[in-house]
Parts: sequence; C-alpha cells; structure tokens
Amino acid sequence: MKKSKDLKVTRRQILKAGLYGGAALMMPWKFSLSSAQAEALSAGTGNLSDPAAQPKFINMVPNALDPGFLYTKNANDVYRVGVGPTTQWTGLMRGSTPVMTDLFGYGQNGNYTWPGKTFEVRRGNDEVKVRWLNQLGYNHILPVDKSLHWAYSHSGRIRRNGVPIIVHVHGGHSDARYDGNPEWWYSPDGSYGPSWDAEGVNFNTLFKYDVKVPAGSIWYHDHALGITRLNVYAGMAGFFFIRDKYDTGNLIGNKNFDLGLPKFPYEMALAIQDRMFRKNGKLFYPAFPDDPAYEDFITGEGAVLPEDVFGANGGPTALAEFFGDHMVVNGMIWPKAQVERRNYRMRLLNGCDSRFMVLQFRMVALTDEDLSGAGTPIPFDVIGSDQGLASHARRVSKLVMGPGERYDIVFNFRRVPQGSRVILCNEAWDEPFGGDYGRIDPGPEGNIATFGEEIFIDSQTDRIMAFDVVLLRDNDVDDTYDRTNIGGQPPPQYADNPIDVVRRVALFEGKDEYGRLQPLLGIVANRNTATPFTWANPTTELPRFGDTERWDIYNFTGDAHPVHLHLVNFQILGRRELDYDTDEGDPGQPVIMHNGAEGRAPVITNIAVGAGVPLGPAQGYVENAPKDMVTALPEQVTRIKATFDKPGKYVWHCHILSHEDHEMMRVMRVMT
Repeated sequence: MKKSKDLKVTRRQILKAGLYGGAALMMPWKFSLSSAQAEALSAGTGNLSDPAAQPKFINMVPNALDPGFLYTKNANDVYRVGVGPTTQWTGLMRGSTPVMTDLFGYGQNGNYTWPGKTFEVRRGNDEVKVRWLNQLGYNHILPVDKSLHWAYSHSGRIRRNGVPIIVHVHGGHSDARYDGNPEWWYSPDGSYGPSWDAEGVNFNTLFKYDVKVPAGSIWYHDHALGITRLNVYAGMAGFFFIRDKYDTGNLIGNKNFDLGLPKFPYEMALAIQDRMFRKNGKLFYPAFPDDPAYEDFITGEGAVLPEDVFGANGGPTALAEFFGDHMVVNGMIWPKAQVERRNYRMRLLNGCDSRFMVLQFRMVALTDEDLSGAGTPIPFDVIGSDQGLASHARRVSKLVMGPGERYDIVFNFRRVPQGSRVILCNEAWDEPFGGDYGRIDPGPEGNIATFGEEIFIDSQTDRIMAFDVVLLRDNDVDDTYDRTNIGGQPPPQYADNPIDVVRRVALFEGKDEYGRLQPLLGIVANRNTATPFTWANPTTELPRFGDTERWDIYNFTGDAHPVHLHLVNFQILGRRELDYDTDEGDPGQPVIMHNGAEGRAPVITNIAVGAGVPLGPAQGYVENAPKDMVTALPEQVTRIKATFDKPGKYVWHCHILSHEDHEMMRVMRVMT
C-alpha cells in the first residue's frame, strides 16, 4: 500500500462534551500511535480526580533554584543522595480538604521530595562525586508490567529483591560506567544487579561526573530497564545545573565575563509534568481494562493478553503513551509565582512521559483561571537549550518542547501592567504530536481544540501556571539583561569538526508478540531495506572513539519522537522530506523480542529523501544551542551532527518514556 501524505489518516479521536470516550479511527499497520486523549481524561465519573474541580493559580510554585533546595556535599566532597518513599502535598483537594500523595523522591538524610533537590555545580577539572542510595524497599506504588523486557525479566522480583533503580544524569558528559545504562540497575542497598560483572561495573564505588563542559541545564532521573516510565512518574527526577564564568548564577558575578543574566530570585527552575490522581490523592497510572486509554491501546488494536502472563484481570499492561489531565510544576498542580515588572530567567524542563508542549505566555486579568479573556501571545527570548547557551537569543511567541527537552528563556514582565496575570499556556493537544497544534478559546462546552474538521474537548492542560505581576520592583537589584550579550561565549566544542561517517537510523511502529503497539528503532541500509530491532538484538550503532558522525533519523511513523543520544551534545543540521512505500497488511516483517517471541513491523521500501523542510522560530522550533534532544517529525529525515569523545557502552532512544520502556531504545557502543 502506498503511503501518501494526502491520504494520511491519524488516530485522533473526536470527543464531544459529556462523553467519556470515542471510537478510534482504525487502520491495520497504520503509522500513527494511539491517542490516550480518547478516554476523556477529565474523569467525570469514578474515583479519579476531576481537574476542573481543582484549584488553579492559588498555591505558590516552589523554585528549584532556591538556595534552600540545593544539595550539599559532605566533608569528603561527596553528595550522598538517596531515593525513597515519601508523602507530599501537590495542591490536590478533595472538596475543601487537602489530600496527600504517596511518591518516590530523591533527597538527603531521609528527606525525599518531588522533584528531587537541585545540583548546582561549577565547571572545573574536579569530578562531581555522588553516591546514589537505593532506599525504596520492596513495593512499587504503580502497576508493573512484567511482560516487558525489564530489570527482573531473567531473575529476581520486586517483592523479594526490591525496586530497582539506576540514575541517569541526562545531558551529562559521563564515562560509560557512570552514565546510567538501563541494564546496570541495582536493588535497595546495592545487593542485587546481575549485569555488573559482565561490564566491570561495581556499584560500591561512587558515581563520578565530568563537569569540564560549558554551563548548561541538565537533569537527572531514573533509567532502570523497563520501568523508567514508572519510576519517573512516581517522582524520580530533578535538576542538575552547571555554571561557568559566563553564567555564574551569582548576583555579583565576574564583570569581565558574566553575561548579566537574571539571578535568583529572578532565575527560576521549573519542571513541567502531567499526572493523573485518584480522589484520595494517590497517583493513578492506567494499566487495566476500563482504565483510560486501555481500550484504545489494547482491545481496540486487537491485542490478546493471555491469562497466564497478565492474569485474569488483563493487566497490568504497558500502554503506548500516557497523557495526564493535571499539569504539575515542581510537584504542585497549576501553581503561581508572584513577580516584579522586570526580566526573569526561566530554566524549563519538559518532564512529561509523552506530552509535547507548545508554550506561550498570554496576559489575563489577575483573577482569571482560564484563557477565555486572554490577550495575544507575548514574545520572549530563548537564550539556550539542553546543554548550553545559544549562538544568539531568539525572540519568539511560541516554543515547541518535547519530552526530555530543556529550554532557557528570559521573559520581560515590564511588557505587562502591574496588577495583571500572565499564564504560561500550552497550545498542543492531549495526544501524540505530529507537528500540528492550535487550540481555540473555550466556549460553553468547555476548552476546545480544533484541527481541520476535527473537534477535541480536553482536560485543562491548555494552562500550566500563572505569574502574578504584583510585587514592587526592587530597584537595589540591577536588571542588566541584554539579549545581544548571548553568543559572546565560546562556540560548542567540536562544532567545526568535519563529518567522518554518515549513519542512517530509523523510527518504526510495530506490534509485539501480544499485538500491542510497539515503537522501535532500527537502520536504513538502502532505499529498499529498513530494519527494525529491539533492545536485545545485536548492536548496530558502533561509532569510533573520536569520530564525528552525521545521523540521519528516518521517521517511518505517523508521530513525532523526541530522540535522545547519551554522552554527546549535537548540532541539528536540518530536516528533509521523506517518501516511502509500506505494506500495511499482515504479516509485515518479523521482529524478535527479548524472550525469543516474534513481533511484527511493516515492510518499508522505495525510500526517497526529498527537499529540505523549512522549520524554525516562526514555527516554534529554536535549535541554535548544544542539544541532546531533537524532535524527529513524521515523514521527515532529521539530521544531527555529534562527536563521540568517550569510549564505552551508551544508549540512544526515544524520550517518550512509555516508548523507551517498550523497546524504542538501543545500545550505542563507542569503539576504541
């Protein structure tokens, strides 16, 4: 069957006011992942929290750069950081009563939080040393799908050996043994971890992180094989900032180099995530029949979950994506900040499982909780991204941000009157992202988004948090930000290296041995050979130590994927149109699972790369900074350039957490 852009059918579902679900548009082997939006995440009935009933813009947002929220070292120059169970108020209410939420959090001395506290370190020759302590115990607070390729696939179990973890400092320039390889997990107290001996890894030693790199916004989160999505969802994530002489973070900086960027309290670190909750405050994660999205992803796809594997209840099972209906910033639902009329620097993290966001700032009245009276988008400056400052500031009115991405922005609140409110809002929908977006203002039936003739009524995820311009300006603190200063720092290392190798990799959608949707990675050998693989298949990405490679990422699916390479930062070189033929019928080509069973994937032929795709700030894409994430859009080839400057075993994967846990992740070994 010929794939055609003109005939492409998506899985977007039309939702109508008051309905709890809708029928999916079904096509066998269709290249678009299901939308969890279809189950009307507002949860109008049942035991789930209704987002419309929750307070908006009442509680103050915690600032992850508050000096009281930074980790401290011990006398041996080591950060001792544990991860353990905790209970925290997220702003959730049941009527007029606050309800608490059970979480897994990072912290020191048994004080665990969501998000975990922040590392703020200085660039230098000395490694940052962290001892990560697994203090989680022997029960997970979320439903674990044991049919996946996960930490205990071959031996062990949580109730006997404990919840496994492995910390990945995302964006870190780490030696392989400290990178957080998903197979190098370990149980509570470090007593169990079957991959250690084979790779020479010893978790009785410290983790050591190389910070001989420019200032950047990296972060840390769990990366244990097959349960990354669950551990991160439970609360296991936090910021890790590197400072240097250009980006000091101090109010009184080095005047010879400091760029004059806003400093605390005018610098804020904001981790944006989405969640679902039960009315009693507990986290909710869909995995069983009658849960939101189960019908769309499992029964609606014709998947058959045998009772001897999944039990009589038909679960727990992994679903292909997750879209929460409560927006959370630094562990607080729909919070607010009080600000002065001056420049503020915001270090933003998209910590969601599957949600792309298209961020805008819009002014409303001080008491407004929605966007019905909002003004037009207010421009702001993007000054950096994942691993450092940009080549120059870009002034935009919207910003596309995929899961795992970080952006460094400056917003000037002098643009709005004293006594007004600015809402950080999200123009993207509660569904897999394909590059299209655009909500309209809410009407009598609720908050509505449209695309073509399709209509979506979603939860209240069009708003994220508010900034109330109510504080008097402190004139004793200079507001010296100058956007023309950005770009004065040295360019990224290796930026001018010539390309040694062109590597063609690919993104696929198949089905696993049970018929569940399964995103995959693979390679393109020639115009008629595109081969998908699972994690357990032999490694195909083998760059040589010191080489600079161009990766051409072919997206043979109907949705965008945020692709992450460990170890490196890279330049985004551009995108080109992609055309191909696909046999969308059964049987397709076989894909061997971790357990030897056989899944299937479509056959791709007649692959042709076409003209360049103009994509830039006008469309919300700002990519002129060192990146470790790139949005690979459907029906496109996305090109990046990276230098592999440390040897060892790393990984690359889609950063939709539900995707990487269900085989959209591959080993990448840098060879000496």
